[in-house]
Amino acid sequence: MSLIEARRICVRLGGAEILHEVSLSVGAGEIVTILGPNGSGKSTLLRALLGIVPLAAGRVTRAPGLRIGYVPQKLGIDRSMPLSLRRFLSLPRRVSDAEAVAALARVGLEGRGGLMMAALSGGQMQRALLARALLERPQILILDEPTQGLDQPGEAAFYRLIEEVRAETGAAVLMVSHDLHVVMAASDRVICLNGHICCEGAPEVVSSAPEYRALFGMGTRGALALYRHDHDHDHDHSGPVDHHHHHDQGGHGHV
Repeated sequence: MSLIEARRICVRLGGAEILHEVSLSVGAGEIVTILGPNGSGKSTLLRALLGIVPLAAGRVTRAPGLRIGYVPQKLGIDRSMPLSLRRFLSLPRRVSDAEAVAALARVGLEGRGGLMMAALSGGQMQRALLARALLERPQILILDEPTQGLDQPGEAAFYRLIEEVRAETGAAVLMVSHDLHVVMAASDRVICLNGHICCEGAPEVVSSAPEYRALFGMGTRGALALYRHDHDHDHDHSGPVDHHHHHDQGGHGHV
């Protein structure tokens, strides 16, 4: 069953077309990663799916009563405010101590509720944002560049955490990656975006697609760096790749 679906959506901001006829759907329990260069419309696409930005064309449908856990790219509050992690988890909806303790334990922040938000490292901040999103008991997690600013070990640890959450809760995951060459081996699908969908498919297939190479070049050997775990070797990630040919490569404003 599709939890959230976009059908040929177009978004215009400031007179520029940011997204052109983008179609995608995310099913229950699926992990989908969106890759794209700066200005490709990745964050705009997430905001369109969430209903935050208006559509110029097309439509977005969400399953009735869909519970979404949103992890934004940046924290929308002043980090200098005297706010503890425990109090942060109760914004905007008050949660019980038991709920807060369980959420912090799930993301590896046990016993850290008394820390002030300003004292959190980058990795701790991303885990705190994820903990708050998990309090919504989401059917789908939507994460906007969640590992921005983390080093590669930090990214790998966060991706493993997302895998664990999906395995335990069954929540689907739709994530934007800022690092064009790093994506979870656990991704069921990778979508390359540059104003429109250039190609999509399983990670290994997309990494060898001409559209991917044209968009991202040959940096770090032009391949996706896949964080593998022992159990991944039991899975066959090969599958079809869909190529979307458009002639409107340029003219997309920065997002």
